[in-house]
Amino acid sequence: MSTLPPAAPTGAMVIGARPVIGAGDEIRSVDPRTGEPLEPGYRTASAEQADHACRLAQEAATTYRTTAPEQRAAFLDRVADLLDEERDALVERAHAETALPLARLTGEAGRTSGQLRLFAAELRA
Repeated sequence: MSTLPPAAPTGAMVIGARPVIGAGDEIRSVDPRTGEPLEPGYRTASAEQADHACRLAQEAATTYRTTAPEQRAAFLDRVADLLDEERDALVERAHAETALPLARLTGEAGRTSGQLRLFAAELRA
């Protein structure tokens, strides 16, 4: 079971594994084929939200740095698995935001999960 928010856009960013609505100005993606704004809009992070995210990232980096290679490899494999699970929704949204061909975006997502698995294999080696 995924602990990540759903791939369908919600207007939230993720800070500390939790969905958070920003406190700043709203921004929207635009479909380049039609010029229409896409839903939902996203609010930018406040300075406090950004600081909190940076503190959590620093803590996570410190913890990650001390993990064994097998733990890091398992982490990278899990990220690749989650990317693969959400690939279709991610590709559809990226297509709406960029108008890049679906085949290219699907290939990019596959390449990314493949690289994560390759890095995991290198850690195990």
